[in-house]
Amino acid sequence: MLRCTLSPSTNDFNALLRGLSLSPDPSPALSLYPLLLHSSSRPDALSLSFTLKSAARLSSLSTISPLHSHLLCLGHAADVRLLTTLIDAYAKSSRTDLALQAFDEMPLRDIATWNTLLLSLLPHHSLSLFHRLQHNPPSPRECPDAVTVVAALSSCSQLGALAEGSSIHAYANSLHLDADIRVRNALIDMYAKCGDISRALSLFRSLDSKTLVSWNAAIMTLALHGRGRDALQLFDEMLSSSSIEPDAITYLAVLCGCTHAGLVEDGLRIFHSMRIPRTVKHYGTIVDLLGRAGRLREAYNIVTTMPFSPDAVMYQTLLGACKTYGDDNMAELVSEKLKEMGSNGCGDFVLLSNVYASKARWADVGRVREAMRKGEVRKIPGFSYMEVNGFVHRFINSDKEHIRLSEIYEKLEEIGSRIRRLGYVPEIRNVLHDIDEEDKENALYYHSEKLAVAFGLISIPKGEPIRVNKNLRICGDCHTVAKLVSKEYDRVIIIRDRARFHHFEGGDCSCQDYW
Repeated sequence: MLRCTLSPSTNDFNALLRGLSLSPDPSPALSLYPLLLHSSSRPDALSLSFTLKSAARLSSLSTISPLHSHLLCLGHAADVRLLTTLIDAYAKSSRTDLALQAFDEMPLRDIATWNTLLLSLLPHHSLSLFHRLQHNPPSPRECPDAVTVVAALSSCSQLGALAEGSSIHAYANSLHLDADIRVRNALIDMYAKCGDISRALSLFRSLDSKTLVSWNAAIMTLALHGRGRDALQLFDEMLSSSSIEPDAITYLAVLCGCTHAGLVEDGLRIFHSMRIPRTVKHYGTIVDLLGRAGRLREAYNIVTTMPFSPDAVMYQTLLGACKTYGDDNMAELVSEKLKEMGSNGCGDFVLLSNVYASKARWADVGRVREAMRKGEVRKIPGFSYMEVNGFVHRFINSDKEHIRLSEIYEKLEEIGSRIRRLGYVPEIRNVLHDIDEEDKENALYYHSEKLAVAFGLISIPKGEPIRVNKNLRICGDCHTVAKLVSKEYDRVIIIRDRARFHHFEGGDCSCQDYW
């Protein structure tokens, strides 16, 4: 088009830049903008905006930084909309430091600017920015809206920060934003992911008009908390009482519910009766469903016969099931498949090492560890975190940094003594190293979730649940300890691990030891 135009105008360039920013491949826009600079035309705010959007999609920092300079040189330092686009571009290029710097340098902002940054930051940074907006009276153009609240609630969901989320709920009510369905759905998700399932379901039931997102959030809430039967009932209620059709997320949620509750036949029935095309994620959930039930050969057949190329996650799911059931032959087969795919993740090695360790095949454990060392593969460190008095506390295995460390370790000693009287014996088979039994017990003793539970006992008043979040799957020994602590200390303990929630009360767990 430009070649056919004798002297293309800025509008001509902008039309093409806009089209490229929306196209499947925006990369030509990065070459077109320099042509505009060297033409007889002059770039304007739209030229910069469209090029920034293309650069953001490509995460091209080498383009974004010069565009930032051009923006200032061309006199757009007070253009709120353009600077918001710049902040979004920096954030999408993983340079939130530069996004924050640009934000702080803005003479004027609107709520879209705040929202762009809130949605791009890590959860704890996002909440800090939200507090900055909340506690400094904003101008009329900076008044928080539904998107602001949804962004803050999403951060609470990720952190498991229930008290913070409840506070934001009250703040949303004060701004009369609680009637917005986006805020309502975000509240359901937040309460569910922070472990308050009753509040999440109460909010869902109070909705006069439920959207697909509302149904999905409620079904997934039940699924993550191990209430598979209830998830199935809610799924059936959705099909029978509303005109809303389930989507891929709906099916994924109800299949997850079947997986966590061991409802194998129900899960298979739903999978085979899906009204929409199945995705890799749906097949992956069925592999998990069968694997957890010990039907490893069926799970393997699903992986090898489905109409998609299996991804590493699917094989890793199956490898985890091999560890649960101690099937070293299947584990070796799956491990070879992962190698053929070029997968070299830490989890692959650790899961295979777990299987060998469960069979006391210490020479093979050593071989796997040596392969990890040569490949410079490091095990992902386990950590747990919990909210106490509005502050999120983080614990790592054998933590040495917490401000109340001596009290925590003293409480751990007390816990160990009291639960041994209930018959507790450390599950040293979960320890991968070929070391003596005393050292294995010590390796288990200071897992991050145990430290968090001990801290909860000394810092959270009796009668209130102890809520812990874990980045990895809870180990068998920590699961046993949490059950015994809930009985011995008469406390409710809620642990959210990588896959689901465990509600411990009176010596039992909501998962019924099926996890």
